[in-house]
Amino acid sequence: MDDIPDYLPSASNSVTLRLDITNRPGMLAEVTSAIGARGGNIGAIDIVRANENVMVRDITINARSVDHAREIVHEIRSIDGVTVQNVSDRTFLMHLGGKLDVKSKTPLTNRDQLSMAYTPGVARVCESIADNPEDAHRLTIKSNTVAVVSDGTAVLGLGDIGPKAAIPVMEGKAQLLREFAGVNGFPLCVDETDVDAFVETVARMAPVFGAINLEDIAAPRCFEIERRLKERLDIPVFHDDQHGTAVVAVAALLNSLKIVDKDLEDLKVVIVGIGAAGTAVTHMLDEMGVGNIVGVDRQGAVHNGRKDLDEAKRAYARVTNPNGETGSLSEVMEGADVFIGLSGPDVIGIEDLQRMNRDPIVFAMANPRPEIMPEVAYPHVAVMATGRSDYPNQINNVLCFPGLFKGVLDCRATDVTDGMKIAAAHAVADTIAEDSLTSDYVIPSVFDQHVVNRVAEAVKTAAWEEGIARRDRVHSR
Repeated sequence: MDDIPDYLPSASNSVTLRLDITNRPGMLAEVTSAIGARGGNIGAIDIVRANENVMVRDITINARSVDHAREIVHEIRSIDGVTVQNVSDRTFLMHLGGKLDVKSKTPLTNRDQLSMAYTPGVARVCESIADNPEDAHRLTIKSNTVAVVSDGTAVLGLGDIGPKAAIPVMEGKAQLLREFAGVNGFPLCVDETDVDAFVETVARMAPVFGAINLEDIAAPRCFEIERRLKERLDIPVFHDDQHGTAVVAVAALLNSLKIVDKDLEDLKVVIVGIGAAGTAVTHMLDEMGVGNIVGVDRQGAVHNGRKDLDEAKRAYARVTNPNGETGSLSEVMEGADVFIGLSGPDVIGIEDLQRMNRDPIVFAMANPRPEIMPEVAYPHVAVMATGRSDYPNQINNVLCFPGLFKGVLDCRATDVTDGMKIAAAHAVADTIAEDSLTSDYVIPSVFDQHVVNRVAEAVKTAAWEEGIARRDRVHSR
């Protein structure tokens, strides 16, 4: 596997170079050849200005990593007749000043408008809410606003980097809510890792929000935080790292099973990595009728006989591994129909795939390098999916959470239930017509504009059926 690159050039590692290039034939070709020789992809070439001696150009280059970009720049600096004026990291440029803004929905250009938006007119609205607190959903930003809350302890694959460093991710989540679903999201990064204090902080801020999206909180603390906030608040609380991942993974599995002609009830599923996401995927599959799920951690199969399990894993063992399988990941892969990876790079190989049942389904979701590279797995599997955008079948939470929050806010649900999550999974899966399903198209694109509304409608329908919606079908948006 050494010949497979860890990364492909992408916009996430792109730079724009401003170059002074001596104005003589062949110079631009020399620059572009140097970029290509170093493995960079050229995105755009623009002329800034020119005179008889020098052509000033901006060249945008996609690289594999920060170090790779530096190598390309170093190569260009070595070309006689080329001066590098400036190097701009395009990702950092996007984040300058943050990715969010607060905008007024109404103009304030005269005294009448000011007197209605603020004092004295606003006092009557405040009194209305004081008399009937439910009016806050109708008369304030609460009706369409989600708090995106983190403590910064499990950010992406970076780990515990703290609340300030988590802000760009929470801003991104809020931006996705706005761009994909028209929902306001506000980043709240709380400088607190004590469960009691964290729950108290979020609960005290909750009045202004219609829902809470917990994000990037380390396990097992995230389980307790979510449970306690759900008990305390009358608005939906949803830990996207757990349940968003589960919804989209299950959606991909539902479509994969149509390709291999297998049923949920007959599957053996091996899940490696049983933290927040792995536990949620397991719970959802169990709710949907999968009876043979084997979880695996660094010490091997999780089973009731192990003495080294913490409380979360003991609870996991009680509801999984019905045959009491023991041993390593490779050993429990024997006869598996589905492998779901939520762990780290290169934990399985070809031999493990060959131990699986006919037409194996492999979801290797570790980022940036999955549990097995698709190029290695393709000849041995029926369906392959990853968490990466540069391969087919990306399992991406964006397919779930914008539509889910749109749905719960529209119907003013009090909770997010298992039934609502299962409905969301079916909605994502059903976005692809059965006659369009292929092994490399079992999950829709994150840019498929039908997904958000399908998920929102499915979530609302489930909420109405379960009796947890405070707005009826007639008045729902």
